Order: sequence, then structure tokens, then C-alpha cells
Amino acid sequence: MLCSHSLLLLLLLAAGLWGPWAPRGPWVGAQRREGGLRVGQSDRNTTPRPPSPPRPPPAPVAPTREQLYVGLLVPHTAFGQREYSKAIKSALSVLQRSRGPKFEFVNKYQFSFDNIKQDMLGMTPSPTAILNTLCKEFLSVNVSAILYLMNHEKYGRSTASAQYFLQLAGYLGIPVIAWNADNSGLERRASQSSLQLQLAPSLDHQTAAMLSILERYKWHQFSIVTSQIAGHDDFVQAVRERIILMQDRFKFTILNTVVRTRAADLKELQNSESRVMLLYSTRDEAQIILKEARELKLTGENYVWVVTQSVIENRQTMSHFPVGMLGVHFDTSMSSLVSEITTAIKVYAYGVEDFVNDGRNKNLTLNTQLSCEGIGESKWRVGDRFFKYLRNVSVESDQHGKPNVEFTADGVLKAAELKIMNLRPGVSKQLVWEEIGVWKSWDKDGLDIKDIVWPGNSHTPPQGVPEKFHLKITFLEEQPYITLTPPDPITGKCSMNRGVLCRVGTDPELAPATGSEPPKTYHNGSMYQCCSGFCIDLLEKFADDLGFTYELVRVEDGKWGTLEHGKWNGLIAELVNRKTDMVLTSLIINAERESVVDFSVPFMESGIAIVVAKRTGIISPTAFLEPFDTASWMLVGVVAIQASAFTIFLFEWLSPSGFNMKVSQPQPITPPVNGKNPNNHRFSLFRTYWLVWAVLFQAAVHVDCPRGFTARFMTNVWAMFAVVFLAIYTANLAAFMITREEYHDFVGIDDHRLAKPFSHRPSYKFGTIPWSHTDSTLKRYFPDMHAYMRSFNKTSVESGIEAVLSAELDAFIYDGTVLEYLVSQNEDCRLLTTGKWYAMTGYGLAFSRNSKYLDMFNRRMLDFRENGDLERLRRYWMTGTCKPGKQEHKSSDPLALEQFLSAFLLLMSGILLAALLLFLEHLYFKYVRHHFAKTDKPGCCALISLVSRRLFDIFPSSVRRWNMNRFLFYRYTYTAVIILLSRSVYS
Repeated sequence: MLCSHSLLLLLLLAAGLWGPWAPRGPWVGAQRREGGLRVGQSDRNTTPRPPSPPRPPPAPVAPTREQLYVGLLVPHTAFGQREYSKAIKSALSVLQRSRGPKFEFVNKYQFSFDNIKQDMLGMTPSPTAILNTLCKEFLSVNVSAILYLMNHEKYGRSTASAQYFLQLAGYLGIPVIAWNADNSGLERRASQSSLQLQLAPSLDHQTAAMLSILERYKWHQFSIVTSQIAGHDDFVQAVRERIILMQDRFKFTILNTVVRTRAADLKELQNSESRVMLLYSTRDEAQIILKEARELKLTGENYVWVVTQSVIENRQTMSHFPVGMLGVHFDTSMSSLVSEITTAIKVYAYGVEDFVNDGRNKNLTLNTQLSCEGIGESKWRVGDRFFKYLRNVSVESDQHGKPNVEFTADGVLKAAELKIMNLRPGVSKQLVWEEIGVWKSWDKDGLDIKDIVWPGNSHTPPQGVPEKFHLKITFLEEQPYITLTPPDPITGKCSMNRGVLCRVGTDPELAPATGSEPPKTYHNGSMYQCCSGFCIDLLEKFADDLGFTYELVRVEDGKWGTLEHGKWNGLIAELVNRKTDMVLTSLIINAERESVVDFSVPFMESGIAIVVAKRTGIISPTAFLEPFDTASWMLVGVVAIQASAFTIFLFEWLSPSGFNMKVSQPQPITPPVNGKNPNNHRFSLFRTYWLVWAVLFQAAVHVDCPRGFTARFMTNVWAMFAVVFLAIYTANLAAFMITREEYHDFVGIDDHRLAKPFSHRPSYKFGTIPWSHTDSTLKRYFPDMHAYMRSFNKTSVESGIEAVLSAELDAFIYDGTVLEYLVSQNEDCRLLTTGKWYAMTGYGLAFSRNSKYLDMFNRRMLDFRENGDLERLRRYWMTGTCKPGKQEHKSSDPLALEQFLSAFLLLMSGILLAALLLFLEHLYFKYVRHHFAKTDKPGCCALISLVSRRLFDIFPSSVRRWNMNRFLFYRYTYTAVIILLSRSVYS
């Protein structure tokens, strides 16, 4: 245990914390001795210095107060000791004047000039020197914090030594209040994990100031150039994080990120559209980078280089630095370093005061009790706790108007101030760094800049984007993406709502291509028309944002671009042969085209669709049967009618008073009426069928009614069923007896009626446009279909639509978005697309292979998609008055058996009830009727029975009239039910 701490320090040293900057030469090693660690001597002096015994602490002023020590590490100078001591005394006097009487920690601790232990380090100290300082100078007196102030800016060995020292202090748990000029070179992960407060402006402050310059001059896009300087990855990350924070008020785009390791790396910027460069490197590395940039013509009046503190250093210029460079800088002179000693001591004193005043720390001490000799703890347990008090201090600033000194959670200074520098000719015509403004992090408008000498000794800032370049753009018209209209016949120009002027070819080429009258001839016989549409509006947005001019030229052969006899034709051939810079139209992206040209990100999705025409004014010949489905009709015709007829006849046969006269009493003989005997009751099975059909259809015909009570009851049940059945049928019939719109409902391209055209007789007629994406896709995946439809193909979409409307074609196959647009523009709404889209892909801008314009258009396309510009254009151009595809398909469905089951339940219940009545009727005739005949011969019952029988026997015409009245009653009831049901259905 005694030597474990010493061994750990050795392991840290050997593990490469010092890294590749370790000195070449033998180190003075450390040896185990008496359970501790004996550290080698410093290599700062040529003659070895004998180890001095630890200095005893000064005598305390009061015996009750402890000694409070703090370490101060500053650069080694020949005459700096006096300046440092003077600054320490000045800081202590400032504390006494400002808040001295109010400090509570002076009652517990002794803190004076002798309690600040000073030591000096050279620019590139060895690890041994750092360990000697830490162990012999600081840990021996139990310092509770270290003030680390260095103004070296070598970003190599000096940065590595600073990183090494800060990591060792963090491992020991000792807080560090630092002000080091090369803090941007420290690794973020290491510095944030240590107990470090940074008083100097950080790398985040520098990137914020640089982006503020870009925001001031509206430079939205830039590139980052770095060397392999320590912290170059952190610089790139800091820029990206700052862009995210600023995206609500200003949008930046990083075009390129170049880490220069060899001369060829900067060639990436040659093909870039970037004109603003952010450079992070050392001064010597910047000299090399800018020399290569000049050779690549990346300097001059159109290029702005904005550099960091590490490039400017002490304001010395290099020969290859171009005039007009901008940079951010803070003072790293010795006077600035000395002034920061006061701030560091203030921060320490305020942190101690807050620590002592917290009652939770009453039993804690600020004496570390650490040693490199293996005595005591390996890490100060109170260090983390004390660091939190240091981090939360708020120290009054010495400068008027500047906020208090405060720190973020990472220990970075909140309020920082940076100078804006400009490389310009001085008095002697030599280029010098001159301060032209200041950036303040705490000020909303923190950037204050004076006159600037811009690159090329210009007095106006560059645009930050490439100068306007010219593009030749080839197109092929197709609504609504590009539409051709004649220009003004007098001026030859296009009005605001007619688009831009575009060349479409010579007179012989124009007429077959557009199908319109040739416009007036301009510009040496070339033919021009006005181009407008979705793609033209999109092109105008690109031109405004990217700053280019263009010439629109129609493709000569009028083809989209497919392989024809092994060679590309149309638009793709123009790009392959490099006759144009870009193709702009509704050009489908597919694998074949992508193999020879470069496409941008899609600006709209599409696929292969089918358009058909609707045929109106047709009524189905079986419409009268459609209110019910087949099962319902079968149940009515086979079950209901048969069951009713047989039950009525059966009940009449079995009734005591019905057709079976054996059970009934003999009737008195009555005279004939109209030559017919009324006692001759005529009823049979066929008469029963006649009765059932007459009642079902409410026919006003003569029928023979049954005489039995049960049969008559069953007849009434059937009549009720007929009323319900006819009411439902009639109410639902109106929905089917209307004219219908019929069309060919194809499920898609793979519909068997299309994919196998000869499987259907007669075969459907359909076509597309030859040499288009649709044509090549069908040729590859549906060869039989493609061969069949070749004779029906059309030269344009408009002619294909006309053929569908005139019934020349049954369907037309083409790009879905184009067909959807034409469907929405049809005045009669007679068109619609049917089935699923096939081979989903998208439209894109096409460029020649490895075009330098591809990246800039891709970035702008993504911006247009993100901010909704593409969607607004789509809604504007793709919306029409007719939207048959968007309407819900509404039709009447036949009533299923389940919906009509209640009527059959009524009929079944009537049959069962009639059977019960038949049983009761037999009981009456067998057991009850003769009892009434014996007991009440002259009574009321006999009288009523006799009268009713006489009425029905003597007056058969009355019976017929009663039947007619009953029919009229049923008919009126049925009519009322129909009216009520019709209202409920159509409401």
C-alpha cells in the first residue's frame, strides 16, 4: 500500500499521457525507496539542482487558524518573478479593499502572500519537470487548488504538457483555475473530465465569433479546413453544434470538411461552390495550406478565409497569407497574463468563502494531505466538492459593462470577449493584423466591426457564393411539369403567367412535336415558345438560390431516353454525350438511367398507372332482381311460396268446416243463385297456388277463399308477409333502377386481362408512349403484353387520353402523376385511374456523370422539401376541379338473407299459430259445438251462428265484396308502408 500511489503515477507516465511529444533522451527515472517514490530532477537547468528540503509553512497569525495554500504555475522568464509577485500582492490588496472584512474564511484559515506557492515552467517542460513541480512544490505544502496561467501557443509540445499537467491534477482531485492560450488544443473529453475552470476564451467562443461574422455578411455556406492540429476534431464539432443553436435565426450549410494531410486534399475545394473557408491550424501549417490554396486559385477577391487564434498567434504574418483574411483573437501577451492572476485569485478566494460558509462542510478541511512519497491519500476526497463551489462563483469584473466572471457546467467561461482581426497593408505596405472590431458573447448584437479591407484589396465584401454561372438545360414537355404556349406575337416575350422563353427547335421539328401552330420565328430562325409548369417554377427557385442563368432547349428527337439498338436516345443521350448540363422535366429515375447519368434526390414520387373512361347511361337488365341477393330470392320462391300454399291447402283439408265435409254438419238446401249451387264449395291445391300468387302480387283477380277458420288465418298471415316483402322490395328497388357509371376496373398492370391480353375475348385495347420509361418497363417485365400493345401506342399523353375518351382505347398506361393531373383537369369527369401503381419510383434532375452541380442542387432540393416549397408547388400544379379518384365509391348492395330474415320469421310463426288454431278448431267441433247445440237451441249463440251462415250461403256476392274490400285495405296499407320505408331509406 505504501508504494501503490507511486506505482500508479509511473503507470500514468508510461501509458502515453505525454504522447508523441515526449523528449528524445533518457528520462531521469523514479525509484522505489523506503516504500515511497523518489522523483528525478528537472531538466530545465543545465546544472543539476540539489533537492531542497520542503519549506516549512509560515508561522500562523493566530494559533486557531490553519494554513491555506494555493499553487501558482506561470511561464518561465528571466525577469518575470518580480512581475508575478507584484500581481499577487495587487490581487490580495484588491481582495482586502473589495470584500476583505466580509470574508469569513479568514477566521478559519491563514491566507497571505506566503500562502501562494509560485513555480515557473518552460515552454516545453519534460514530464520529470512537471512531476517535480507537482510533487515538491505543491503537494508538499498541501495546496487546495492550482492557478495554471500559460501564454504559450505552440500547439504541439506545449499543448501536450498542459494536457499532461491538467490530467495529473485531475487524477489527484485538485481543482485547477487555468488561463492558457492554447486551451483550444486540449482534448475536450480530457479537459471536461478534469477539475478545471478555464478563464481564457474557449474553442466554442471562437467558433461562435467566426459564425457571427458569416451571419453579418449573409454567407450561408462555407467549408472547414483544418490540419492535424490538436483539437481539430473538436473544432469541427464545435462548429456543427453552434450551427444547430443558430438555425432558428440563420441557416448555415457546411459544403466541405477538409483535414489537410497532403497537398491533394485541397483539390476537393476546387470543385466546391464554397467561397468562405474557416481555417483552424497552427501558423506554420496555415502558411503551407494557404500557399497550396493560392496555387489552386482558392484565394483572391472571391474567397474569404476566416482563421482562429492559433493562426494569428502573436500577430506575426507569413508571406503566403492573402490580404483580406479575417480572424478571431484574444491578447496572450505577458501583460494580459499578469492581469489574469488577479482574476484567478479572486475566483479561488470566492470559492473558499462559499465552501466555508456552507454548514455542511463544517468538519471538512481544505488541506489535501497528498504526497508523492506514498504517504496519505492517493486522491483528495474533498476536491470534487470544493470544485463545485469554485465553479459556481460570481466575481465582479474589473471592466465597466462586462458581466461577472461565471462558468458553465463544463467549467468554461460564460462571458468572453474576442477581437476581430483583419489582415491588411500597414504603413510600410507590409501586411499586418489589425483589430477592426470586437465580439462579445453576452451582447445580443455582439459583433461590432469597422471598415474592412476585403480580399483583393476590395472595399466591398464578396458574395460568399460563386459568381453567376450559366447552364444549358434540356427538357421535354409534359403537363403539368412543363407546358408549351406561344409567346406574345408582337414582343416575342412571355408574360408573367406564361413562364420563361425556351427554344423548342426549328420549324419542321415543332409542329409534330407539339401539335400546335408554329409560333413566330426569332433569333436567326430558331423557334421559341413559353415554358411554364411545376418544373419551371422549381427551376426559378434554384436559379434564385444558387445564382445562375440558364438556357432551356427542347431535346431534338423528342424522346425520353431509352436504349435503342444499344445506344441511348432522347434526354439521356444528351447527358451521355455531354451536350447539356442538366435535364429538367418529369424524368423517371430507374436503374438503367442511373448507370450512365447522375440523378438528384427525387422531387416527386410516381409510378405506372392506368387511366380508363367511365361509360354513363347504362341500366342493368337484371336491375329488378338486384334488391335481394340470390339466397333471398330462392328462399321466397322455393320455400316461402311452397310452404304457404301447402299449409293453406292442408289446413283447409283438415279443417272440420273446410274441404273435408265429413266432419261438418249437413247444410240446409238453398236455392241456386245465378244458376250455381253455393253449397258446392270449390277448393283445390291449384286454387291455393292461385290464391298465394294473387295475394303476393296484390292482383285484383277472382280467387276462391278457404272456408276453414284456420286456413283463412293462414291466408292472412301470408298476406301480411306479402305486404312486408313488397314494401322492402319496392323501397330498395329505387336505388338500383338508376343509370350507372361503368368502367374497366383493372387491379393494376399485372391484371390478367392486360398481362395476358388474348385470354379475354374480345381483347382489350390499350397502349402507352413508345421509348418512355413505361414502355421500357413493360418490355422488360411483360414482353407479351408489350408486343400486343405496340399497335395501340400513341405519340403523346394527350392523344392517348383522347383515344380513351372516344373509346378507341379501353385503357392508357403511363406515369401516375401525369395521368392523375389529366384526370383532374377533365371537364366532364369522365376519366379515372384504376388499380395499384406499378414500379414506384420518382422524378429527379439528371446530370452528366460526376457533375460538379449535383451536390448543390441536392442540398437545395432537401431544403425545399424540408421547408415545404415542394409541397406548395405540388398543391398548386396538381390540383384540379375534378377528383373522381378522391370520391368514395358509393353503391347499393342487395339485401342479404340476414336483413330479410324477420319476414320469414313472421311467416313461420303464422304457420305454427295456424296449426295450433287447427287443433283448437277440431276440439271445438268435437267437444264444444254439439254442447252449444243442445243447451242453447233458441239462444243467442244459435241465432248468431244461423245468421252468419245464412249471410255467407245466401249472399255470395257479399262475400266477394268483402274480399274486394279486404284487398283494397291491404293495398292502401301496403302503399303507406312503402312511403314510410322510402323516406327512411333516402333520408
